[in-house]
Amino acid sequence: MANHKSALKRIRANNAKRLRNRYQAKTTRTFIKRLKSTTDQGEAQELYKTVSSMIDRLAKKNIIHKNKAAHNKSKLAKFVNGLAAA
Repeated sequence: MANHKSALKRIRANNAKRLRNRYQAKTTRTFIKRLKSTTDQGEAQELYKTVSSMIDRLAKKNIIHKNKAAHNKSKLAKFVNGLAAA
């Protein structure tokens, strides 16, 4: 266990950030699943806007890698555009 006051504070701060990051990442994954289960084109496009901004926010804060964010957005865009064709 850490002895210095600053080290104890870092432990508390890191734990708080970890929990916040996990919450945001999990919420984004839930929205992605909700988007993938959608069959309505209009609803999918609205959800895609929300999910896309959530993914961008995670990448900006380095919770996920920027390439993973780009990959996810590309796959979801392809899915939403596929709904239009069907």
